[in-house]
Amino acid sequence: MKQRLPLTILLILFGICAWLFAENQKQPSPSPAPALPNSLQEQAAQARQILSAWQAENPIPSKRTLRVVYWTPSDREPAAAYRERLSRIMDHIQNFYRSEMERQGFGPLVFPLEKDGDGLLKIHLVRGDKPFAQYDGKSGSAIREECLPTLRAAGMDPNHETLLIFCNLATWDAEKKTFSHKSPYYAGGSHRGGNAWQLDSPELDVPNLLLKEPLIDDAQYGKISLGKHNSIFIGGIAHELGHALSLPHNRESPTWRKQGYRALMGDGNRTYGDELRNEGRGTHLQFAGALRLASQPLFSRSEKDLNIHARATLHDLIVTPGKKSFTFSGRVTANVPAYGIIAYLDPVGHGDYDARTVTAIPDAEGRFTLDCNQLRPNSAAELRILICHANGATNRMTYSYSVDRNGKPEVSTLQTSFALAPLVKALNTRDHSRLQAAFDKLHSQFGPSPRLDEINELARRLVAGITNKEQTSASNVPAERKSIPLSDIKPAEVKVGYGQPAYDHLPNADLLIASGGKLFPHGIYAHAPARHRYELAKGWKTLTGSCGLAENMQGSCIFIIKADGREVYHSPVIRAGENHPYKIDLTGVEQLELITSDGGDGRGYDWALWLTPTLHR
Repeated sequence: MKQRLPLTILLILFGICAWLFAENQKQPSPSPAPALPNSLQEQAAQARQILSAWQAENPIPSKRTLRVVYWTPSDREPAAAYRERLSRIMDHIQNFYRSEMERQGFGPLVFPLEKDGDGLLKIHLVRGDKPFAQYDGKSGSAIREECLPTLRAAGMDPNHETLLIFCNLATWDAEKKTFSHKSPYYAGGSHRGGNAWQLDSPELDVPNLLLKEPLIDDAQYGKISLGKHNSIFIGGIAHELGHALSLPHNRESPTWRKQGYRALMGDGNRTYGDELRNEGRGTHLQFAGALRLASQPLFSRSEKDLNIHARATLHDLIVTPGKKSFTFSGRVTANVPAYGIIAYLDPVGHGDYDARTVTAIPDAEGRFTLDCNQLRPNSAAELRILICHANGATNRMTYSYSVDRNGKPEVSTLQTSFALAPLVKALNTRDHSRLQAAFDKLHSQFGPSPRLDEINELARRLVAGITNKEQTSASNVPAERKSIPLSDIKPAEVKVGYGQPAYDHLPNADLLIASGGKLFPHGIYAHAPARHRYELAKGWKTLTGSCGLAENMQGSCIFIIKADGREVYHSPVIRAGENHPYKIDLTGVEQLELITSDGGDGRGYDWALWLTPTLHR
């Protein structure tokens, strides 16, 4: 009786034949990558010049390579032909990065792959401690821990490597053409090392990117072609590898998006290879990503000053609003040369997937100007300034701004943040001797004006909140005082979900209380779950204020106010960028409670804030 080949093997063979046929046809890509504008070509040349000059002096070549690990549960064998398939996949992704770096003006820079003597990918095989049933999408850390002995036995320090960990936690039924998975699927890293967790499955292979048929039933994406399925998951490898190499999310420019192009670090992980099936223009690396990767040791092949902690300071910051744009200019100084400045213009909400990018190269004196003209109307937003250092390190500064419904930016928050930057730095470094100098600078910058009064109040409360916050009981407030910030009242009981209680400042390097694109002079930090209880002794009539999340945090929270145990305010789920006002009647109330809880998506980023809560008589 003649034996039949398994359908999975037939699919792989068919895919390879289709790939070879397409290669032999030598048809041009139906959607070539967009040409690089002259302005970005000039930026790439300037950045290369800075990097080349620095790397040429006392060079230290890098021997680093991307490390590929294949992990499988104790009761599963690796997926069919995994070594051959992953070799083709990683070669394809390597070629993608190489061609995109070259298109962006940085030459054919790319990460090296570790190969065996037969030319195939060197893969470090690890068998897990437990069976398939005991792992899921949250098992990334445990899986990595199980990989460490094998990696160390191979002579590696895993904490200083970039690891791509393929997890054999997918289920593919070749007969029914169904797919599901429960694999960890995320990544993160820096110039010194990173980790990316991916999945593997026997139907994933480069030749299958071409196939519009057969249709499969993907548990997450529904009925899609085998080719689209491969686009999503091979593109996912390229995308998560970007995170392991330190790239954040970002979106393509509006012009690119209208033309159908997608950014790799946006939702381009789902369009990788679409152009091979004439189903779109495919996925491309943004210039900002290429600019960052130009100094990444795996790309630059340089380890010079790799372990030096790069520090940078921005000086002379000026923001100038336009009708539907603004310019951000200044000067950067650094102990390791800064060769690029990236602005991520990120409307709050949606994670950072919709952040748009603007770039500049500092001149010989460190001066730069960013033309920020890709603003989303009617939104609060973050301006993340990333300073790229020649050794691959980065420094980040974050500011808040907002845009009205007509697209005009409101930059007063930016201007206030710039004015307070010396004060924030003095407080972060505990260099209190510089506090007076920072106050003097405010006075010389603004002179006598309502604006100075506003900034002075914010600065005064910020310093007091960190250095010598004095709080009193609600019953000790003089009768002639008709209102008082609640942050000036000592709570009878307090508990926060993360860190220590904080008043009129955030317990991180940002310090300033910013939410929804605005700065607030006073407030209460209440990372969920949190509870602040106050004894009012029936001495107050109303409580006013609003509630929201700290800038840069993408969590969600619910805010609850109780008066003598009775709930008098219950907010909806509040997310980044949203501020909800409240006005509470406190007549005859003895005890006030402010409570925050998780909004339902975990509490990792639930930096809840009670914004300008104020007691009134």
